[in-house]
Amino acid sequence: MKRILLVFFICIIVVLAAVAQAVIPQATKKTVALPRFVSLRTQPINARSGPGTKYPIEWIYMQKHAPVEIIAEFEGWRRVRDWQGSESWVKAQMLTSKRFGKIITPGENNLYKRSNHSSQIIAKIEDGVVGEIKKCPTNNDFCLMSFEHIEGWIPKQSIYGIYLEEIID
Repeated sequence: MKRILLVFFICIIVVLAAVAQAVIPQATKKTVALPRFVSLRTQPINARSGPGTKYPIEWIYMQKHAPVEIIAEFEGWRRVRDWQGSESWVKAQMLTSKRFGKIITPGENNLYKRSNHSSQIIAKIEDGVVGEIKKCPTNNDFCLMSFEHIEGWIPKQSIYGIYLEEIID
């Protein structure tokens, strides 16, 4: 009798597991490579010591669109590294995949009309300024960026928010 009940319960568990497998849709989660650059969607954004609201706030990001590098993921949280090398956790919905870059070369940086140093300088961009990365073509050390009402080319090594070998079309 005990053996029959045991077999019966095992059969029920197997059937329930099969039904659950059929009814509950499997996650079709697209895996995105790490690390990768994203930008801060808004401001202010709380930067926490761990992946959850129970962790203390270490600092608050105040620059909308500033680029950060995602280096780890845990559920709805992303561990990010900023332009200063600081690492913290932020909610995934506070980030956007739209690409922005922060000028990191100290002082004034030349913004060129075309993608070379001999081109006309159309503006000077201070370090710390954030602009949208429009494109970074193949075999080119420059990126086309937009800053408010002006668009031009700036050397890739002056930008935090793009890898030197990365291409954006």
